[in-house]
Amino acid sequence: MNRRPRVWFVTGASSGFGRALVEAALVHGDRVVATARRPEALADLGADDVLVLALDVTHADALEPALDAAVGHFGSIDVLVNNAGIGVVGALEETSPDDLRHAMETMFFGPAALTRAVLPRMRAQGSGTIVQISSQGGRMAGPGVSAYCAAKFALEGLSESVAAEVAPFGVRVLIVEPGNFRTGLLGRNLHAAEPMEAYASTVGAARSYFASQDGRQEGDPAKAAAAIITVLDAEDPPLLLVLGADAFESIRRAKETAAAELMRWETLSRSTAFTPGAA
Repeated sequence: MNRRPRVWFVTGASSGFGRALVEAALVHGDRVVATARRPEALADLGADDVLVLALDVTHADALEPALDAAVGHFGSIDVLVNNAGIGVVGALEETSPDDLRHAMETMFFGPAALTRAVLPRMRAQGSGTIVQISSQGGRMAGPGVSAYCAAKFALEGLSESVAAEVAPFGVRVLIVEPGNFRTGLLGRNLHAAEPMEAYASTVGAARSYFASQDGRQEGDPAKAAAAIITVLDAEDPPLLLVLGADAFESIRRAKETAAAELMRWETLSRSTAFTPGAA
């Protein structure tokens, strides 16, 4: 495919999906602005096609300067990847207000602010793609992941709306919903709330599962990155991209269950229309 190199702006680029996307984009002949809270973790990426920046997406006043530096260095931003994220496990009652806010700041407000900031640049150039790294937890939830899923649900709702808003300007949105991949989400990037005995029978299973899966997940971040690039090059890309057989099956079953419940309560749902002449 003959095309000019794209310029990527990737958050959370030091590991996991972020690092895999940086490496895949470079192999693909693109240029990358790789950002991380600890830029020293990206020191080995030194190359003419890479600009490494320190960036914490929860610091709103740092976003515009980072975008300005990217455009000043490479001339444009063609792909924004909101990837920075953390794992949170714990019942809502176990989760402190500060931890809940931190999850929302990192995985919703930060990406929302960065998306908002990049849009004027993409509208002006008449092109661009915003890649939101969500999760299967952005489509369905279970015990122990209320804070995490709240942030991902919010991100997906915002992103679906934004996709419709910016389509006339030639700007696209891609929401990626991975399953279990070998990233640091269940290890160094996982915050576990202090457990309460009352939730042992519900949240306890999630805690045990996460501990058993860290480093053993079936998904390969490098293959996820390749899949995302395939979609970016597609003529008719999807809005939602599910990655991983586990996520595909879980989301399929959840949608079937939700559809069955919707139909089971159809009569009651339809019974609420206003009746003309009623007191």
